[in-house]
Amino acid sequence: MQLDPMVASVHRSDAALRRLLGGMSIFTMLMTIPQVLTIWVGQQAAGVSLLSWGAYLVSALLWFWFGIRKGDKNIYLACVGWIVLDVAVIVGVILYG
Repeated sequence: MQLDPMVASVHRSDAALRRLLGGMSIFTMLMTIPQVLTIWVGQQAAGVSLLSWGAYLVSALLWFWFGIRKGDKNIYLACVGWIVLDVAVIVGVILYG
């Protein structure tokens, strides 16, 4: 039985997209760390929106739940990092805002 080249191509592009998405998740979390450090080390939260970060947290929780239900580690593992970062910003804004 011969493998359909279109099916193989789709599988390769899905794998590449998953790697790209995983890399972007890590990159965007790393780009958020300076915000967390500004709040916690500098004890400055002026101009940081509690409403925005609260919305990001709700979004991360919903994506986490969705990833768990689908059994997709690429979704729910990244959400763990986002939940931690979002909570760190929110708590920092409450304490230092």
